[in-house]
Amino acid sequence: MDSPDTTSTGLKRFALTLHYDGRTLHGWQLQKRVATVQGEIEDVLKRITGTRRPVIGSGRTDAGVHALGQVASVDLPERWEAVELRSALNALLPRSIWVSEIRRVPPDFHPRFHATRRSYLYRVETSPDRFSPFRRGFCWALPEGLALDPELLDRCAAAIPGERSFRRFAKSGQPERGDRSRVESAGWTFDPDGTANFEISADRYLHHMVRYLVGTMVEVSVGRRPLDDMIELLNEPDTTLRTSRPAPPEGLFLANVRYPEARWQGCTERDPPSEADAPSSPGSGQPARPSISLRTQFGSHS
Repeated sequence: MDSPDTTSTGLKRFALTLHYDGRTLHGWQLQKRVATVQGEIEDVLKRITGTRRPVIGSGRTDAGVHALGQVASVDLPERWEAVELRSALNALLPRSIWVSEIRRVPPDFHPRFHATRRSYLYRVETSPDRFSPFRRGFCWALPEGLALDPELLDRCAAAIPGERSFRRFAKSGQPERGDRSRVESAGWTFDPDGTANFEISADRYLHHMVRYLVGTMVEVSVGRRPLDDMIELLNEPDTTLRTSRPAPPEGLFLANVRYPEARWQGCTERDPPSEADAPSSPGSGQPARPSISLRTQFGSHS
C-alpha cells in the first residue's frame, strides 16, 4: 500500500514501534474474519478517530511470528499528539499488541521503502523446561535426544553474510520479488540454559528465508546433514540440493528496523520522550530501538 506525502493534506504522519505476541495473530496483513496486527490496530484507530485509517508496516510477518520492533505509520489530523495517541492505542488494543513508542516523522516517511536494515532473532531451546507453556510459544523446542553442536552452527552462520541469491532458502512461487539479499551480519550466541540465539541483519528477506536458514543449520548441527550442504545451498543457487524444512514460526522475532537518521528523527514530538528530543540538542542521538536479544525476557530460571 502506498503511503502518500501528507504535506498538503492537513494530516501528520506518526511512526509506531510495535511489540506483539504472534501466537494468537494470523500475521501482520489485514484479513477478513481473523485477527491480524494490522487489522487490530486499524480497528482501534477507527474507534478513536471515527474514520478507518490505513496502517502501513515495514514488512509482513507470518502467523505465529513475534515482534519487538515492527515499525508502522499512520496519518492522523493535526490535533493528535504522540502522547495521547499511544495512550489511547494501548488502552484499547488486545494484550498481544503493545505500542512501545510513537513519534512524529516527516510527511514522506515510508516504513517499508525507507528501511535500510531489518534484524531478526530466532531462538532454539534445548533446556529442560523448554516445553513449559511459558517458553515453548517463543522458541523452537527441540525434541528430546537432540543436541546442538555450537561449532557447526557457528560455521554455518559464518558463510551467510554478503550479497547473494537466497533462492534456495525461500518459499517457492515468488520470482517477481527477486532472490538477492545483502546480509550484513549473521551469528549464533549460546546461553547457559541451553538456548541458542540466531541473530541476522539484512537489507531485505525472502519469504520464510530466516526460517529455512535456521531449519537447515539445525539439521547440520544435529548431524542429519553435512556442513557442505549448507555451503552449497548458499553458493550455488542452481544446485539440486534442497534445504531442510523451515524452522517453526514461534521462534522468530522481528527485532528492529533501521532508517536513515534524517527520516527517523524528523520531528521531536515523541512518546515516550528521550534525551535526544531535548531542545538543547534537537535531532541529536541515535533513536532508541529494542534490543535484538531476548535473554533478559527468557533467561535461565536458576
